[in-house]
Amino acid sequence: MSGQASRLLGRWGEALAADHLRRAGYQLLAANWRSRFGEIDLIAADREYLCFVEVKLRKSAAFGGAGEFVDRRKQDKLRLTAELYLSQHPTRLQPRFDVIEIYAPQGTDTKAPRVRHIENAFF
Repeated sequence: MSGQASRLLGRWGEALAADHLRRAGYQLLAANWRSRFGEIDLIAADREYLCFVEVKLRKSAAFGGAGEFVDRRKQDKLRLTAELYLSQHPTRLQPRFDVIEIYAPQGTDTKAPRVRHIENAFF
């Protein structure tokens, strides 16, 4: 898959995740928020939590759940990036790290991709 095709597929997955969050009652605050430490796919809030969301899209779970690909190194980058976001956007909400797994066997042609929201995926 070319770099551009991969980016398009990733953006498609992030749009599905954003729609899922909106339907679940979250307010989307940012998408693809970047800092010198890394990028957070989605930042969303409900009445209690400010969620830093990593979106993982896979064709299947044959090689493990998509969330398992958020390793310690990626978690550390997400934490640093979230700390910078919080320093620039103070909030009373409790921060939380979520992962949204999307399984789309036919990529963007998948008629009903499976979306799994893992709240508090890591600390």
